[in-house]
Amino acid sequence: MTTLYHFSNPIVKDKLNKRRLNGVSRKSPQRRSLVDSLGNVPSKSDVHYFADRIFDYLFPNNNRQSTTTNVRYTELMADLKRLLNSLEIDTAYIIQEFSTALPALYGMMISDAKAALASDPAATSLTEVIVAYPGFYATAIYRIAHALLYLNVPLLPRMLTEYAHSQTGIDIHPAAQIGRAFVIDHGTGTVIGATARIGNHVQLYHGVTLGALQVHKSMADTKRHPTIEDHVTIYANATILGGETVIGHHSIIGGNVWLTDSVPPHSQVYHKAEVSVRTKNT
Repeated sequence: MTTLYHFSNPIVKDKLNKRRLNGVSRKSPQRRSLVDSLGNVPSKSDVHYFADRIFDYLFPNNNRQSTTTNVRYTELMADLKRLLNSLEIDTAYIIQEFSTALPALYGMMISDAKAALASDPAATSLTEVIVAYPGFYATAIYRIAHALLYLNVPLLPRMLTEYAHSQTGIDIHPAAQIGRAFVIDHGTGTVIGATARIGNHVQLYHGVTLGALQVHKSMADTKRHPTIEDHVTIYANATILGGETVIGHHSIIGGNVWLTDSVPPHSQVYHKAEVSVRTKNT
């Protein structure tokens, strides 16, 4: 049943009329306020389109692309302007600053791709990492969103990273601080909280959580998520919690580890599991 048919149905219309006669409005003050606020938000479909378009602009892989780089850049900035206009902010300033930051963002993304190629024996080329690795895509969209958040753009950064989350299963809050040569291998189920700080040359595997010990609303302005220093590897399904938790540089955190305390540099932390194998003759 379509929405149009639903509201044109005589039975439905009669029910709505009865509700109005009984003093029940379809648009309560709360609902009107919500509708008004949603009117100042970019549409999700436009945000999703922009995310994929800026990724394709930075890493074009379509041989049928007939327009020049300058034309595609102009179109991309026009798309960004439309998204920003709905937020009622200084669009011209943000576009100028974002445009200036874009080459550095691209350099960060290339360092991420090179780190993935160097660390993953299954990777055959830089091209494969860029076009096929969900961890690279999620990180690239995070870096774009983080740059916009740094420019005090509301809502749009979170909408961008949530789109990447829906596409990859990797949840990176745009406020997290992540250094160069960052790698998420496989990645499904990885969560990186808003106040997490991650250094350079860090590698995470799937299911890693960098989360908070507590989630009280009163802690919104405090550091709730851990700090991961340079050259740290964290294996699958490890959970590291707490704003005061620091993983020292050059450490290895094994799979399924649960950490709420700091560890010094060059540490190796493993979860010891006992496995019993029984056969028919045992």
